[in-house]
Amino acid sequence: MSVNSNKTQEQLGGPAPKITRALQLRFAGDWGQANFHRILSWLTQEFCDRAGRGSSTTIRSLPDGGVSSTKDLHLGHLDLCLITPSGHTPAALDGTGMFAAAGPAPSLRALAVLPQRDRMVMAVHPRYGVSTWADIHRVKPPMRLVTSTDDGTSTIGYLAMKYLEAHGLNREVLESWGGELIDGGYRPDTCVDKVVDGEADCLLQEAIMTPWWRNLVEGGVLTPISAEPAALERLERELGLGPATVRAGFWENIPQETLGMDFSDFAVIVREDMPDDVAGLLTWILVNTRNVLESQYSHIPSERSPLTWPLDPKAMARTHLPLHPAAKRFYEDAGLI
Repeated sequence: MSVNSNKTQEQLGGPAPKITRALQLRFAGDWGQANFHRILSWLTQEFCDRAGRGSSTTIRSLPDGGVSSTKDLHLGHLDLCLITPSGHTPAALDGTGMFAAAGPAPSLRALAVLPQRDRMVMAVHPRYGVSTWADIHRVKPPMRLVTSTDDGTSTIGYLAMKYLEAHGLNREVLESWGGELIDGGYRPDTCVDKVVDGEADCLLQEAIMTPWWRNLVEGGVLTPISAEPAALERLERELGLGPATVRAGFWENIPQETLGMDFSDFAVIVREDMPDDVAGLLTWILVNTRNVLESQYSHIPSERSPLTWPLDPKAMARTHLPLHPAAKRFYEDAGLI
C-alpha cells in the first residue's frame, strides 16, 4: 500500500527536491529482518518517488555485525549505511576502536541520526545471589555468560568485551571461576535464545526495549546488574559511550534505576563525495517524511520501541560524525542547527 507522507506534516527546509536523472544507490542494512532494513525500505520508496525515471536502490543484508559496511562505504562499494551506537562512530574516521580491523575511513559523513534509546546491560541468574559488581568479584560465580561474537565485525561483540574489561572481567577470569564466555552469534535474539534454552545464565546485551529482555527480567530468569560508574567513565574516555540509565520500574519487578552503557541511536552515513543533490534529497526525506517511519512503530509505546518516536528533527541533526555539506546546509536552512 502506498503512503503519502507529505499531507500531515509541515515541510522543513523548503519543498521537496527533485532529481531528473536516473540513479542507482547501494545501501547496507542489517541481517534482513531488523530495523536497518525497515529504515532503508522507507528511504528506498521515498527516494525513488523523487528521483529520475529508472532510479533504483539495492539493500545489502549482512551476516555479521555490520562494521564492514563502513569500510565498504569508504571504499566506494556502497552509497549509504546505518550503524549503531552513534556515539562511537567518530572512531571510524581514523580506524580505532571497533573500526580498527576495517581501517581508517576519513571520507565518512553523516546525514542524520535516528533516535533509539538503548543501553548495554548485564543481567545474571538470581541463583548466584549477586546484585552488584562488587558481589560478583567477591562471590566469583561460575557464570555462563553469553554475548555477541567479537571477531572484528560486530559492534555489539566488540563493545561487550570492552564493557567486561572495564569491570575487570574477561574469558580467563570467568574460566578461573568455573564459568565460561559463550559466543551467542551476532544478533541479540540468538544470545537470548542461549539463556532461554538453559545454555547460559548471564547475558550482556543491548536492545533492552525488546520483549526478549522483558520476558527474562520480569520472568525472574535474570536480574540486571548496574554498571560501575568508574568503569563507565573509562568507557566514555575510550569509546565516547557514556553512562545511561534504565528507569526505575521499566521492568515491573525492578524498582530501582539500572545503570548501563549508552548504546543509543542509528547513524545514517554516506561519503563526503556523494553528490550534493543526492545527499540533500536524502536528508530532506529523512526529516520531512519521518512520519511514515514513525507510523511503523507508533503501535509500540515509545520507550519500548526499537525506534524512539516521535522523531525530533533537531535531534536528528546532532550527529557524532561531521555532517555531509548538503545535509548541513539543509539543517541550517531549516533552522535546525
